[in-house]
Amino acid sequence: MNINLHIESLILDGLPLTRAQGVLVQAAVEAELARMLTERGLGSSLQAGGAMPSVSAPGLHLTASSTPAQIGQQIAQAVYGGIGQAEQGKQ
Repeated sequence: MNINLHIESLILDGLPLTRAQGVLVQAAVEAELARMLTERGLGSSLQAGGAMPSVSAPGLHLTASSTPAQIGQQIAQAVYGGIGQAEQGKQ
């Protein structure tokens, strides 16, 4: 299975990040989400295609020392919780 993931826009409202750090966060979200989808799959509700206007996700646990990569990974893991195979158990 090939997965190509591109996030056109990622709004990081309220996070004290520079533009350069925001780009790093976006790249980390794309990489982590693609990895998780490749390894664990997509939830049955989206396997045939479709769109979701929103995804429920738990809060992030950020600290002053959180790197852009760590922030991106946490965002991707939260999103995957709403769209991945893990969501099947929640139905």
